[in-house]
Amino acid sequence: MSATLMIGTFSETDSAALQDAFDPVAVSSPSDIAGLDIAIRDGISAVAFKGHSPFGAAEMDMLPGLGLIANYGVGYDAIDIEAATARNIRVTNTPDVLNDDVADLAVAMLLATGREMEHASAWARTGKWKAQGEYPLNRKVSGGKVGIVGLGRIGREIADRLAGFKMDIHYFARSEKETPGWSYHSDPVSLARAVDYLVVALVGGKETEKFISGAVIEALGPQGIVVNISRGTTIDEGALLDALETGGIAGAGLDVFLNEPDIDPRFYALDNVVIQPHQGSGTHETRAAMAALQRDNIAAFRQGAALKTPVN
Repeated sequence: MSATLMIGTFSETDSAALQDAFDPVAVSSPSDIAGLDIAIRDGISAVAFKGHSPFGAAEMDMLPGLGLIANYGVGYDAIDIEAATARNIRVTNTPDVLNDDVADLAVAMLLATGREMEHASAWARTGKWKAQGEYPLNRKVSGGKVGIVGLGRIGREIADRLAGFKMDIHYFARSEKETPGWSYHSDPVSLARAVDYLVVALVGGKETEKFISGAVIEALGPQGIVVNISRGTTIDEGALLDALETGGIAGAGLDVFLNEPDIDPRFYALDNVVIQPHQGSGTHETRAAMAALQRDNIAAFRQGAALKTPVN
């Protein structure tokens, strides 16, 4: 049987499951493919990929027999889909199984930012509650106006949750959806101008780079809160930091950043930002489901069956 290549840092459990199923060759990054023996490279037909390092045409060309890249994660912006399609390489991802966890975290970050939960916890833990009395009043979130940027699978889950918080739902998407009672906006600036909170649920990649621009952030205004669970690239991070530092917006809840985990140290100096370590899908249950779906796609490819979750 042709060989499988495992690229990235997998958990011990997921790595063991891949080893049991496919006995793969393993490297840490697409850039490591060049270091493999040519005979090994020539025999690779499927890749189990995890990570954010670029996997482009040059890496694909070093694997002349490659037919599948099975991505671990719903976002596949690290993979050059156009280059893969041109080489008749199929790409799969792991959608749906992580929707709930990512949506849950988006809502949690919005609540944590508005209700200042990290600071209130520290107030109690450091003895200030006892010594200085009640924590200062913060902000009501329920009943506000929220804008969802990207009403795909995850964006829809977020909107459905926030509707339960009696919120007025606004959204931007490539086209208007069947969403009675929700307000569609054809551009992100008008969306930001209409709402109190902006939740970014876009796909990553060049098309959405800095989609949340300085103009969008300015339109949100000094009472606005941004939540990002998409990719660090989707926001103009410099403009966001400037606004957070100067009061251009009230706060942010962020699970993703540019250059993560080596994020801009300006974030650490801000007390109006909730910082999470890109852990939107980070539960035992969801990560296990993602890994299983990745393996199912490889198995389907090996068997010549229909892929479970094709991208191209």
